[in-house]
Amino acid sequence: MFSEILTFLGENIQMIYIIILSVFVGVEVIGKVPAVLHTPLMSGANAIHGVVIVGAIIVMLNTPAENILALALGFVAVVFGTLNVVGGFAVTDRMLEMFKKKK
Repeated sequence: MFSEILTFLGENIQMIYIIILSVFVGVEVIGKVPAVLHTPLMSGANAIHGVVIVGAIIVMLNTPAENILALALGFVAVVFGTLNVVGGFAVTDRMLEMFKKKK
């Protein structure tokens, strides 16, 4: 088991570096966004998260039935992605309500 993990890390070390770098860049970029723009930015990003749902479904469709771990992780990705999309639309709707004229 441990040797499989080391093999996986060795084969995908460049991807791991990219993920680590993207985390640092993301923290730096989001940290510079003013509070006024944070809600619209995050609601849009959450709506775009629908791509993750589609990707997780495609991966799950191509995963063999014996690979329970991959199917479970795909299911979790679909659930969390759906929650994120619904939350993004709820935040956007609430934000747009602020700009409607009161009767």
